[in-house]
Amino acid sequence: MQSHEFTLILSIGEVTDDQCNALYEAGCDDGTISTSGRVTRIDFCRDAPTLEEAIRSAIGNVNAAGLQVARVEIEADAIANQKS
Repeated sequence: MQSHEFTLILSIGEVTDDQCNALYEAGCDDGTISTSGRVTRIDFCRDAPTLEEAIRSAIGNVNAAGLQVARVEIEADAIANQKS
């Protein structure tokens, strides 16, 4: 299994303590939640066979917590270093 780093930008400006707890309970315990300029992001370092599987599972966890993802951000190096 490989670790994959990426960021999910949420569709809401700020999360409440209850929403943070829901994200953790839904499986986002491998992510760091932060809000700046009314943009909430979760920086992940997730173990999965592929980057796509890591992203899909993280989005599923966010959705399970009752929140939505606006976009995914990935550093170019993360894609360039993927093993086929």
